[in-house]
Amino acid sequence: MIDIEDRYIEKRIFKSRLILIYIFFGFLFSLFIYRTYTLQVYSFSSYELASIENKTRSVLVQPARGVIYDRNGNILVNNVPSYDLIIQPSQISNIDNYLDSLSKFIYIPKKDIDYVKEQFKSKSTYNRELTVKRALSNEEIAKFEVRRFMFPEALIDERFSRASQYPKLFSHALGFVGGVENEDIEKILFNQGKKIGETVFKYANGYLIGKTGFENTYDAELRGVFGEKIYEVDAKGRFLEQVDFIEPIKGKDIITSLDLKSQKVAYEAMEGRKGAVVVVEIETGSIVTYLSSPSFSINEISNGISNSNFKKLIQDTNKPFFDRASQGRYSPASTIKPAIGLYGLENNIIDWDFIINDPGFFVLPEDQRIYRGWKKGGHGNINLENAIIESSNTFFFSLAYESNIDDLIDHLSMFGFGKNVCMDCFNPDKGLLPSPSWKMNNLNFGWFKGDSVNLGVGQGYLSATPIQLAFYGAFLSNKGSLEKLSLLDNFLEKDSLEFPSLNITDQDWVRLHDSMIGVIESPRGTAKRLKNLKSYKIAAKSGTVELVSSDSKEDYELIRQDLNKRDHAIMVAFGPMPNPKYAISVVIENAESGGSVAGPVAVKVLNSLIDK
Repeated sequence: MIDIEDRYIEKRIFKSRLILIYIFFGFLFSLFIYRTYTLQVYSFSSYELASIENKTRSVLVQPARGVIYDRNGNILVNNVPSYDLIIQPSQISNIDNYLDSLSKFIYIPKKDIDYVKEQFKSKSTYNRELTVKRALSNEEIAKFEVRRFMFPEALIDERFSRASQYPKLFSHALGFVGGVENEDIEKILFNQGKKIGETVFKYANGYLIGKTGFENTYDAELRGVFGEKIYEVDAKGRFLEQVDFIEPIKGKDIITSLDLKSQKVAYEAMEGRKGAVVVVEIETGSIVTYLSSPSFSINEISNGISNSNFKKLIQDTNKPFFDRASQGRYSPASTIKPAIGLYGLENNIIDWDFIINDPGFFVLPEDQRIYRGWKKGGHGNINLENAIIESSNTFFFSLAYESNIDDLIDHLSMFGFGKNVCMDCFNPDKGLLPSPSWKMNNLNFGWFKGDSVNLGVGQGYLSATPIQLAFYGAFLSNKGSLEKLSLLDNFLEKDSLEFPSLNITDQDWVRLHDSMIGVIESPRGTAKRLKNLKSYKIAAKSGTVELVSSDSKEDYELIRQDLNKRDHAIMVAFGPMPNPKYAISVVIENAESGGSVAGPVAVKVLNSLIDK
């Protein structure tokens, strides 16, 4: 009885195990069928594409950057071809020995050797080419070719450099190009529907991107679109043959609004002094001249400069990298007086017949503090017209004292102060248009009437950039209306500023212009020495920016012994009158006199544009 039951149990257990085995193998068979279907039918297309991709390799082809022209068709920045000696750092173990071997038959300047040594590690890490020497002579090419078997890690190939025939003229306006981080190039390529990878470089420095100036602002247009060479490869990844080629699209050539001739004149007239010159075409708002001085060579920066030489430029006390034209802050000084005069007219505080007695100083009623004018003994009885011609500080001290500070700040903002007035300048500064709330928030002090008095002559907290001053001059010349500035003649969708006057008439603008003409043409004008330097009339206002306040000429004589504490010279002008075409601002640091130092520079540049 027991045997029969045991056999039954064993048989049932065996049957259960057999069922489990059938289920297991059935599952395996189903999985096999499913995977076979997936591989052969459902995913056939994706695996076919993967197979093709494994069979081919795409190599990016770098496009040429667009050429930059001035408004007359002169090439400002171009792609200059040369035969360069290029190495593959990732294949070289000892760069010092390698350079020593190359130097035995090809002269390599020390600055190039320093550059190669400084860049070697990073280029090796990212498997980038490194240019040892550019623009080889025919003799150097021949010397290398007969020894080529000794240097399999090197080659001579045609490359381009981003270069200008005028490397120091447009340093800040046009800017320079340089290398790009992997993250940035990935974004650039992604936007073009491509992935970062092996690349055929057109430029000796590999991937390039605009770093500053026009090259940066219009980098997307100048850059172009990468092409592709597609090769069939074997199992080891070796190229067999090229199966397709997608041509790179060259970057867009761009004509700027800059004028080569006037830029040269401005550069020579500045004589390397610290400052800036900006010229605006009034009708279009186009920037014709844009100079920051001193400058630097964009060719050196764009095409490889050693860290040591770069450090020297950075540490230069004259700050050649600093773009004074759109980032330098300067008190506008007496150049602000026409705008202050317009405020008085607009708000019926004064009219053209209003006269005050100028004893050479203004006494603040609240605390009897004295604010002195530049002329000892003052200007006597004087109205608005003569106050502009002779630059009476007392007249504008008094006018600013009578002003409502909030209304005055709003008024000055209409002239571009405290605003970005350029549509496509690189990283422009807005200057500083102070207000009571700004002073409390930043200095933790309330606004005093003395602050308003200083504002009336363009001193105190108020500061502006040379490009804002050029806009201001053009705005005055165009009777309170102007498009924001641009480095292109045909910039689309320009913004504009308008002076929404209720009381200023066209006759007021004419009288204001006549007053500014008198600054040069009148025998009492502060810039009368400029009269014989041109053949036409210019409306102008000069200014002298006090860096250190002094109560007497004797005190200033002690201060000026330190060259860096001398006053800045400023000139704002427009002409030819009565139908002005150009407006200019000139700032020269520590040059003291706007009329006698900045003025001649302004006239020379305007002559180059007007006397053609």
